[in-house]
Formats: sequence, structure tokens, C-alpha cells
Amino acid sequence: MWSRVVFGTDVYHIVSAFIIYSVLGWAVESIYMSFCNRKLTNRGFGKGPFCPIYGFGGVLGYMILHPLSGSFFRLYFAGAILATAFEFMVGIMMKKAFGEIWWDYNDKKMNYKGIICLESTIAWGFYAVFIIRVLNGRVNSFIDSWSNRTGTLICEVIILLVVVDYAMQLRMIIKKSDFRLRDERERLVLKYRDLRARWF
Repeated sequence: MWSRVVFGTDVYHIVSAFIIYSVLGWAVESIYMSFCNRKLTNRGFGKGPFCPIYGFGGVLGYMILHPLSGSFFRLYFAGAILATAFEFMVGIMMKKAFGEIWWDYNDKKMNYKGIICLESTIAWGFYAVFIIRVLNGRVNSFIDSWSNRTGTLICEVIILLVVVDYAMQLRMIIKKSDFRLRDERERLVLKYRDLRARWF
């Protein structure tokens, strides 16, 4: 499985890059938001240092945008548009799945429903150029510095830890939803009984 080639890259390199981008994305965003909030802020869904949206963005972005690496402007604009579209789709899916989005651009100028904004779109373009032209080569060099056996073991352990972490967080969300539904049901029953006592 790990040696299977997808879009010209083996699964081992894809999964390793996904993990590295997920951790780097978490670190950059958490540091930035900690400065903005003036307190330590964990920007991940779970307790651990992991933001899969950056992992998917980094890997998919590289696969799609790598052919444009020769032109700064084409790479910049394609990266900005692609990342913004990806962020919007993820935001909509999160809203439907969890009833909330884990970021909010409502305080930014030129935003759309707090999900995307011009400031982030501009930034995504520069991130795309940096990732494709600078970072990805270093990420691959780091991945290749380990033996495949060691790297595969590390990937498996990290994925297992992330799955357990996320499962625990989802369980807590479901529990909170159950409590809310139970409270709402009890409130409606009390209203019904009060109405019935008054009129019947």
C-alpha cells in the first residue's frame, strides 16, 4: 500500500507530507492566533497539534499547482483561487456536519458569510508560491532522511493518535448535542403541560 503510486508520488510520501503540513499549519495558525488573542490558542479540532485542512491543502495544492511552478503570477492566482474555494467548501461542510465553523472572518473586510475573506485569499496566493517553490522540496528531503520502514511506523503511530483524539472530540460533541436535545425536549414538554393546565 505505502509504495503504491498516485499522481506520480507514492502513498508513503503523500501521507508523510499530509502529516507534516497538518502539523506545520496547526503551528503557524496557533502561534498567529495566540498573538491575536494574547493567550495560548489551540487552532486544532482535537487536543493534539494537528490541522488536517492544511494537510489536505498542502498535498492537493502541490499535486494540482506544481505544473504552474515556472510562472509566479499564474501560480499565485491559481493558488489563491483554489485555496479560497477549498476553504469555502470545507466551511460549508463543517456547518452542515457540526453546526459551526472553526474560524470566523466576520470581523474582516470583504468577507462572505464569515467563511472566506479577501485578506485570506491574498495570503493563500503567497502561501501557494512558498509551498510549491520553497517548502515542498524541504519537506520531501526531510521525509527522505528517514528509512521507509521508520517513516511508515511514525506515520502509523501519528495517524492512530489523531484518530483516537478526533474520536474523543466527536464523542464530546455528540454528548453535548444529546444534552441540548434532551433539554429542548424537556422544555417543550413543560410548555405543553403548562398550556394544557391553563386551557383544559
